[in-house]
Amino acid sequence: MSARPVKRSLTLHGHRTSVSIEAPFWDEFRRIAAAQSMSINGLAADIDASREVGTGLATAIRLFVLADLQGRLRG
Repeated sequence: MSARPVKRSLTLHGHRTSVSIEAPFWDEFRRIAAAQSMSINGLAADIDASREVGTGLATAIRLFVLADLQGRLRG
């Protein structure tokens, strides 16, 4: 499993942006979006809108994925 981030393109609110994120996080992020019947861009826009000031989008996505996995493990 590669620990190297890969640059991924997203469209948030009509504007193109990119995030550098590791493949395992990206794969899980895609799975979560599909499970919620959302597009990747839509889910990323929701995360972007709720992230704390100073937190990068890639970090916010990783934290979102981690919180989702922790929630599923708890129950």
